[in-house]
Amino acid sequence: MTGRTYSFEFFPPRTPAGKDKLRATWQQLVLLKPKFFSVTFGAGGSTQAGTLDTVLQIRRDGFEAAPHISCVASTRAEIAAILDQYKSNGIRHIVALRGDLPSGVAMAGELRYASELVAFIRQESGDWFNVEVGCYPEYHPQTRYAADEVKNFKKKVDAGANAAITQYFYNADAYFRFVDDCRAAGIGIPIVPGVMPIGNFSQLARFSDACGAEIPRWMRLKFESFHDDHASIRAFGLDVVTALCEKLLAGGAPGLHFYTLNQATLSAEIWRRLKL
Repeated sequence: MTGRTYSFEFFPPRTPAGKDKLRATWQQLVLLKPKFFSVTFGAGGSTQAGTLDTVLQIRRDGFEAAPHISCVASTRAEIAAILDQYKSNGIRHIVALRGDLPSGVAMAGELRYASELVAFIRQESGDWFNVEVGCYPEYHPQTRYAADEVKNFKKKVDAGANAAITQYFYNADAYFRFVDDCRAAGIGIPIVPGVMPIGNFSQLARFSDACGAEIPRWMRLKFESFHDDHASIRAFGLDVVTALCEKLLAGGAPGLHFYTLNQATLSAEIWRRLKL
């Protein structure tokens, strides 16, 4: 297991109670000794201040944290200001994504794609930042042709990305096939699978419909058969996601990135079962 990268993702809390709860979450997860935590950046930068604040709190507690940055609905000057803010705080690791348009906003901004954002980061900051990007083993919802997914990902890599984190998925074969296609296209950076623990199936179904992550039919029907039996949903979800992680690691995945939804319990239990 040495040499692999394990990380956990949070979103910036909006209330004092949420901040206290998140701090308790990361203090539980640091016991697992992940390489870093990442903190998301809302649509159009709507949580920008919260992103930086959360990252700085984690860093003050002595742990590595990487803020997300998105380019959608932003100007170059706004992005440059955010990069300067991160640099002035000694932050050297970021996750660069296109992001989602805020509700009611029609314009994409001056940089339309994540590859343009990565290129701009390199133009503005050279090699200061270790830049992670996103990728989609089951294809981005707006991708029309399978080959375009790898082409678009390669543009981010050619622009200067150091590593990638995937959208979550529940079909390990989709990940391994995507990695094979990337290697055949000359993409050599680490591609860390994103993992979504399952505690609330109706919430997961909404997320998955929005982001294009497939829930296999057998899984969906099994979860639906539990109705409101939350204990059974949680138990089955832990079994499914643990088995997925075991298969990914056995197949050579360079680590795991957990989408925690600001909760520690499920990720920590999967970690324990994996004997990490």
